Amino acid sequence: MLDDIDRRMVAELQRDGRLTGRALAERLTISRANAYARLARLVDDRVVTGFTALVDPDKVGLHTSAYVTLTVRQNSWRELREQLRAIPEVRHMALVGGDFDVLLLVRTTGNDALRSVVLERLQALPAVVSTRTILIFEDESR
Repeated sequence: MLDDIDRRMVAELQRDGRLTGRALAERLTISRANAYARLARLVDDRVVTGFTALVDPDKVGLHTSAYVTLTVRQNSWRELREQLRAIPEVRHMALVGGDFDVLLLVRTTGNDALRSVVLERLQALPAVVSTRTILIFEDESR
């Protein structure tokens, strides 16, 4: 169970995952030892599952982004999830409820590459019944 200090620590790390234990201690007005111990516990308990750099996709050559929805055969999620993980252009995936079953964030170098991912890779997966592609014109990540 997270207390208020844990929640504040998580919020600070979400804003800046590069914060040191010392900086966390100062921002939360707790001792450094307490900050390090709490951070270690949050990592051990898998509340904090990793630290990563957020990048501008366009600046790293990924000029086309899209959400791709999948309708899939029932009871295929576990196998499909592993197949989707093997496609490097799939940057996020979620099993969802509603008009479709899976929502993917796909980032590619251009429209031709996106077309290839959707038509040649995703639609070729046996579990995939249908796809729908929604182009992203502007992205505001947090």
